[in-house]
Amino acid sequence: MTAPLHDTAAAETAAVDVAADVPEKAIEGRSPWKIAWTRLKRDKLALAGGFVVLFLIVVAILAPVIVSALGHPPNDFHEDKIDPLFGTPIGSWGGISSDFLLGVEPVNGRDVFSRIVYGARISLLVAFLAALVAVALGTVIGIVAGYFGGWVDAAISRVMDVMLAFPQLLFTIALVSVLPNELFGLEGSGVRIGALVLVIGFFGWPYVGRIVRGQTLSLREREYVEAARSLGAGRLYILRRELLPNLVAPITVYATLMIPTNILTEAALSFLGAGVKPPTASWGQMLSKAVNTYESDPMFMVIPGLAIFITVLAFNLFGDGVRDALDPKGAR
Repeated sequence: MTAPLHDTAAAETAAVDVAADVPEKAIEGRSPWKIAWTRLKRDKLALAGGFVVLFLIVVAILAPVIVSALGHPPNDFHEDKIDPLFGTPIGSWGGISSDFLLGVEPVNGRDVFSRIVYGARISLLVAFLAALVAVALGTVIGIVAGYFGGWVDAAISRVMDVMLAFPQLLFTIALVSVLPNELFGLEGSGVRIGALVLVIGFFGWPYVGRIVRGQTLSLREREYVEAARSLGAGRLYILRRELLPNLVAPITVYATLMIPTNILTEAALSFLGAGVKPPTASWGQMLSKAVNTYESDPMFMVIPGLAIFITVLAFNLFGDGVRDALDPKGAR
């Protein structure tokens, strides 16, 4: 038996009323940065690296507070913690105890924990500032070379080739050896830090410049650039408003991958004696001193080595995650 027509009509009307009562879910647009953040959250290794990086930054900023609560002043000697006969820390594992969390230095007995914490300041400061210098120079020079092309591009490309072939390490050692103790209002380790930032950043810009130049060569032929040009937009406007915003992603990726390289460069220069001046704490300087005592006190070499390894690994993991999030086509 078929249902009455009035019953069918009533059911359809009720269904329409129920559907009308259900609020429609608004379609929310997502920006490219929000999409990248969604991808980054799925990468657990990158997030772990990011948390370690954030922790290291906080430790570097709050170094005086942390040392006053958990350690001793980084330049204070504690000869009572050193064996007077052999010059090695008293106790096992390099003198590690509740009072000295990472032990003490051989010979002078300085607190290793405090010097590691303060050494993080030097490494991160040099790495970040040098990356900033390299990104600023590389972005400006690379975008000019890529947009104008012709003889401008050819001349800048040859300069990049010369810079990439230049022996950065030898030049830095030679420069630091002739620096005065006071320069531009800075003195001592401040002069060395300024020199390291400028030299590492100056020799790092060609890598950024090549990336930016290649991206600009592709972007300058896009429709929106041609449209802006046809509407009478000037070159400076196109560079600033049309090209530069589209270069933020590759620049960000390369900057995050450049920082760990800068950390290793600073540690290497400090190891060779071209870094900050003693008694300023530096991880590379600690490794250099540990060469003479690693047989009797291996912990003095292991601890700063682990600090460099963990820091560089964290930055690399985070940088790889940022790269994959901003450029999914190049994901592993």
